[in-house]
This record gives sequence, C-alpha cells and structure tokens, in this order.
Amino acid sequence: MLPTPPPASGQPHLPRSMRAAVITGHGGLDVIEMREVPVPRPGPGEVLVRVHAAGCNNTDLWTREGSYGAAEDPGIKTGWLGPLDFPRIQGADVAGTVVASGDETAAGLIGSRVLVDPAEYDGPGPDARPADVLGSERDGGFAEYVVVPGARAHSVDGSPLTDAELACLPIAYGTALGMLDRGAVSKGHTVLVTGASGGVGLAAVQLARARGARVVAVCSGDK
Repeated sequence: MLPTPPPASGQPHLPRSMRAAVITGHGGLDVIEMREVPVPRPGPGEVLVRVHAAGCNNTDLWTREGSYGAAEDPGIKTGWLGPLDFPRIQGADVAGTVVASGDETAAGLIGSRVLVDPAEYDGPGPDARPADVLGSERDGGFAEYVVVPGARAHSVDGSPLTDAELACLPIAYGTALGMLDRGAVSKGHTVLVTGASGGVGLAAVQLARARGARVVAVCSGDK
C-alpha cells in the first residue's frame, strides 16, 4: 500500500498515487521503469503541477547515461551537477496546470496554465548559476504530477502555443538566451550559429533574429 499524501493547500482531494517513469541508475533504456509512486506534496513556497507535456532533450539523455563526468575523473558517471540519487524521475521541460500550493505564497497560481523554469540558482542577479535542475537533482516531469517552486512556475494562460510546443522551450531556449546575453548580442551584430538544426541552434537563430542581429546558420546538408 502506498501512503496517502497529506492534503495540500487549495486542493484536499488529490490522487493518492501517480504513474511515473523513473531511472534506477545510470545506463541505457533498460534503467527506465514505469512505477506507481505517491503524488508529491508541495512544501512552503512550492506548487503541485499536473503535467500536460514534458519534453525530452539531450540533458535528460546524458544525465541518464551519466555522461557528464567530473573534473577530477572525466570517466565517472554523474549527472550534470554531480552524483544523482536513485530512483529519479527525469524531465526538465514541463508545461501543465497548477492544482495545489504548499502555502498561501503561491496560492494565486492555482488553476493557472504554467511553463516551468527547471533551474534553481545559487544566488540573485543575472550572473547566478544553476544550483540544481528539475529531473536531475530533484524529481521532474516524466510523471503525472511534479512539485516545483512557485517562483519558477510562470503563467502562460494567454499563450497560443500547445502544451507540447511550450514543453520544447525551457532548456533549449534558456541555453541559447544565456549565450546571447553573455555575448551582448543586439541589433547590427552578425551571429554565426553552428548546429543550427538542433534545439539550442534553432532557439539561437530565432532569439538572435528577434534582437535584430543578422544570423548565419550552419548545419549539415541532410538537415
């Protein structure tokens, strides 16, 4: 029997359990298992999101494979930011609806369609670095529900994009935006984008063009 999670603010009738794809260690597709697990409970400042769509990108694949290594031992199997705890629910790119909050600080989001920023940061300001990532250091969106900080759940109620389209954005577009910010790209610049057919490459082309830059996109002929 699975334990029943305590009621969360604003939603006393949550399901007792949910389906989730978990990884049991680093490796190939054989380490992925479908399991029935308890629905997580949001804590202070957190919200519970009913997942509508979750993207899969290279970050998810390399984290599962343990391909990031470490400075002192490049061959060691780790996640992006270090060793992982298993089992782990992956899925960094999440779109869904907020169904509960852990306290009143984020209760205003209940019922909102949201896109989740997958990162928590090591400090304030534009130079802060990710301290953990959804689906890596904490359970992510390859499940029916996921808990995220309320400050990282951004309302997209007015977006014309589908949930699947929204779930393509956070990692790829966040990575591209960070590079353009570091390069201070603006109108009149010329930006060379290599690998322009991939997720980050496509994002860099679109975002650089939106800033008024001239873009030169490079990819292999078959793409």
